[in-house]
Amino acid sequence: MSATITATIAPQRYSYLTVVRASAAYDLVVTAGFATPWTFALVHAALNGLSGALGLGAFPELDLMQVLYANLMGSVVVVWSLLRLLRPERVHGLFDAAARVLFSAWMANALAHGGPDLLWGFLVVEVSWGVVQTAPWLRRLRTRSRAGARAGVTAAR
Repeated sequence: MSATITATIAPQRYSYLTVVRASAAYDLVVTAGFATPWTFALVHAALNGLSGALGLGAFPELDLMQVLYANLMGSVVVVWSLLRLLRPERVHGLFDAAARVLFSAWMANALAHGGPDLLWGFLVVEVSWGVVQTAPWLRRLRTRSRAGARAGVTAAR
């Protein structure tokens, strides 16, 4: 029986860690440019150009505090991405999903207050990664609660 349990858990664990790594790689590619003032200026110009080319409007001009907060966010996400790439763990996927819920909420807030429409693309990706990384944990909770309910019914008899 032990071999059966290991065989059924191992592929799920492997595929989930692959998701954790893939989300980390995505984050690293998307946010590395935010980590320094020089690279952020280039990223801002590129996103502004893309937004204009798609007819989605211009980005606001940069000021010192925007650059600072972008650099702080970029630095933290780069380090977090490297951790998930180099030492992935299942719990990292859960915490990353929680961070994506927060990022999604703040993107939605920005969009609700006139933020650039280019954010919609990033919001869709954030929500998607959040759902993919949360789903196994939700299935696990449902399985445990069903097992607990069955155990309670059996104990009551």
